[in-house]
Amino acid sequence: MYQNDTIAAISTALGEGAIGIVRLSGPDAISMANKVFKGKDLAKVDSHTIHYGHVINPKNNHVIDEVMTSVMKGPRSYTMEDIVEINCHGGIIAVQRTLEVVLDQGARMAEPGEYTKRAFLNGRIDLSQAEAVMDLIQAKTDKAMQASVNQLQGSLSSKISVLREEMLQTLAQVEVTIDYPEYDDVEEMSLTQLKETAESVKASIEQLLRQASQGRLFREGINTAIIGRPNVGKSSLLNFLSGVDKAIVTDIEGTTRDTIEEFINIRGVPLRLIDTAGIRQTDEIVEQIGVEKSRQVMEKADLIILILNQAQALNDIDLELLDLTKDQQRIILLNKSDLPTVLDHDQLAKYVDASSIITTSITEESGLDQLEAMIEDRFLGGHLQAADVNYLLNTRHTQLLKQAIEALEEVIDATDMALPVDLIQIDYTRAWDLLGEITGDSVQDELLNKLFSQFCLGK
Repeated sequence: MYQNDTIAAISTALGEGAIGIVRLSGPDAISMANKVFKGKDLAKVDSHTIHYGHVINPKNNHVIDEVMTSVMKGPRSYTMEDIVEINCHGGIIAVQRTLEVVLDQGARMAEPGEYTKRAFLNGRIDLSQAEAVMDLIQAKTDKAMQASVNQLQGSLSSKISVLREEMLQTLAQVEVTIDYPEYDDVEEMSLTQLKETAESVKASIEQLLRQASQGRLFREGINTAIIGRPNVGKSSLLNFLSGVDKAIVTDIEGTTRDTIEEFINIRGVPLRLIDTAGIRQTDEIVEQIGVEKSRQVMEKADLIILILNQAQALNDIDLELLDLTKDQQRIILLNKSDLPTVLDHDQLAKYVDASSIITTSITEESGLDQLEAMIEDRFLGGHLQAADVNYLLNTRHTQLLKQAIEALEEVIDATDMALPVDLIQIDYTRAWDLLGEITGDSVQDELLNKLFSQFCLGK
C-alpha cells in the first residue's frame, strides 16, 4: 500500500533554535534531495547515514544553508518509504527556503499527520500505535509519557489482538459445529461456547475501561478548582503551585474576575489548576459573571481545593461552599495559620471529615507539602506505578469498547434465551469488528482522515 508520490514538510517547530528539519518521504525522496544538496551523491550512500554539505537553489546555484542530511532507505524507516531529513540551522528563513526548493523539485506539501498515516497504511504501526504518537508528543508527565511509549510499542494492540483471536477461534469452532448438524447437542454446544467467550471478553474489556479513567487523568490532567470566598488565598496558592505569578494578588476583594488556568505536575499527578473568582454576593456586573463561571467550574471539577480563612469565623458563603461540594472529591485548606485562629473547628467538623483538612499558611509556604502528599495519595493511592498505566484510552477507544460490551451483552442474553446461533453471530461479529476499529483492522477512510488531521504538520 505504498504511496506513489513524495511528500515534504518542516518537522520541527518554527522559530529560532539550534536545528530545523525538512523531511521528505516517498519513492523520489532521495533523487529530489539530491537536486538541492551539494555534497555526497545521496543515491550512492548507505542507508541510515548522515552527510555534510549545503542546500542550494538549483535555479541559480546560490547556497541557502550549511546542512547535515540523513538518508534512511525503506522499508527501514518511520514510513517504510525512503526518507531524507535535511538538518538546517534552526531559523525561520533557512528552513522555509529549504522547504521551498524541495517543493520546487516536485514534492507535495505533506498534510498534518501524513507521515504517521503512511506508517499506518504501510503496515509499520496500527491505528492505536499511531494515536500513541500524538499522546507521546502531548505528554505532560513522566507517567503519561511512559504510558504513551508502552502503547506505541503495542501494549494496547496486543491486548485487543488477543481478545479478537479468542473470539475468532470460538467463531470458527461454532462454524464447524453448524456444519455437522447430525449431532444432537450441536446447538447447545455452540450456545455454550459463544456465551463463555462473550463473558470472558466482556470481563477483559471492563478491566480496560477501569484503566481508562486513570489514563484520562494522565492524558488530560485532573480538573482542579481552587474555590473560596474573596481574599482567602486562592491566587496565592495558584502562584505557589505553578511557580510563577500567574494571578494578581491584592488585599482588594474581587481582584480575580475570571477563571485562570495553569497545567502543573505534582508528584507525577497532572493537575489542570483553575483559580476561580471569589464567590460572594456582588452588584458589580463583571464580577457577577466571574462568580457564575466559578460555580460552573466547581460543578465539573474532578478535585475541589476549598480554601477557608481560619483567622475568621465561617460565614454563609463558606457554609454554602461546604454544602455544595460535599459529594465531590475535595481537600479543605485552612489558610492563614500564621494569624490567630478564630474559625470554630467543632463547627467545621459537622461539614467535613478531619482527614480532608490541611492547615496552611500559603504566604509562609507551610503545610503545602501535606497538600501535595494528599493529592498524590488521592489519585495514585500510594501504589499506582507508571508501569501499571499501560494504556491511554482516548474517547474513540472508550466508545468502541463500550459498544463492544453492549454487543457482547446482547450475545449473552440471546444465548440464555436459546435463540438461533446464526442470529447470535450477528452481535458477536459486530463486537469483533468494533474491537478491530481500535487497531484499524476494520476502519473507514473518513475516520482515518479525521484522526490524522489532528496531528501536527510534519509528523
